[in-house]
This record gives sequence, C-alpha cells and structure tokens, in this order.
Amino acid sequence: MAERVNDKLYNTCLVYGPDGKMLAKHRKLHLFEIDIPGKMTISESECFAAGNSLTAFETPYCKVGLGICYDLRFPGLASLYSQLGCKLLCYPGAFNMVTGPLHWELIQRARAIDNQVYVASASAATDKSACYVTWGHSMLVDPMGKVISSAGAAEDVIVGDVDLDYLESVRNQIPVTRQRRSDLYELVSVDSSDCRDHFALRTC
Repeated sequence: MAERVNDKLYNTCLVYGPDGKMLAKHRKLHLFEIDIPGKMTISESECFAAGNSLTAFETPYCKVGLGICYDLRFPGLASLYSQLGCKLLCYPGAFNMVTGPLHWELIQRARAIDNQVYVASASAATDKSACYVTWGHSMLVDPMGKVISSAGAAEDVIVGDVDLDYLESVRNQIPVTRQRRSDLYELVSVDSSDCRDHFALRTC
C-alpha cells in the first residue's frame, strides 16, 4: 500500500494478527532505479521515499522478516534477518513478465538455501490488460530450496507447512551458520539513519 507520512509516500507492507492487531509495518528499503538509454527508464524515487529500518516481528511460532519486491534481490538483507533469528522471510512483490519468469522463483530459492529459512512471497495475479503486467506465481520455498506450494498466473489461494523441525534438521545436515568465518567477515546493520547492509572485513 502507499503510505503517506507528512510530505512523503512509502511503499508499505502491513502485517496483522488473528486478533486484528497490527504486528508489523515494513517500508520498502530498496527503490528500483534503472536508466537504459533508448529502452527504459524507471525511477521509483520519483514517487516514493525509501524506508530506513529492517522489520522483524515475533509470532507464536517463529520470528519473521519482511521485505518488499526489489528488497528480495539484496542477499545481505536476508542474511541479516537470518542472523536476527528469523526463520521465515516474507516478500510481497510485483515482478514483471520479463524478470518474473527469469528470477522470481530463482531468487527466492537462493535466499532460502543461503540462509536456511523458509521464504514466502505474494504477487498480484497476471492481468494482461493492466498498464503494468505482473508475473504472479506466489509461492512458499523450504530451507533446501524446494518450492512446496505455488500459485500460477491466475488468482489463487495456496497453503504450505512451515516445519521448524525440518528447518533445524537442514541446519544440522549443512551447518553453514555455525561454520561461517566470523573471524574474517561479518554482516552488520548500520544505524537507522543510513540503513544499508554491508560486509565488514576484519583483519586477522
């Protein structure tokens, strides 16, 4: 949704619990900006301001991290969420008919495998009469990168299990989180006034 705050608009995702109370609000961090001479120019910053904080929230089952659309393309964000204890990452998005078939599923599977988490996405169904045509294909991916539930291009409701015992089993079988060389590198978040994720290389 478009959220107006004073003179700024944010691309915002709201999360509500079963009792109707708001659990979290995420403002899209990464705005899509491209300029391909003679072909295409897109500048989300002409309409929206960028968010400046990560969004993770607790549920009775596990901690959840949020991103919106283009946020999915930044692996550092997903890794930070994993380090914060998130076991499910959720991304509403609207990839188009070019990037959708090429990258939508592929990137979600990569984020799930790299961080050994579940990844869920929600996309608008494909409407070829719209001025912007989305790819659709909402899905749920498990920590091994398997798509366990997926919609097609049409409107649909999908269901899938987030099995935390299976997640721990995957982490025990391939213990990358325990074998990360934190003596050489680490992923850190900086203060909220400049909330970019980056790798800090420490000398040894």
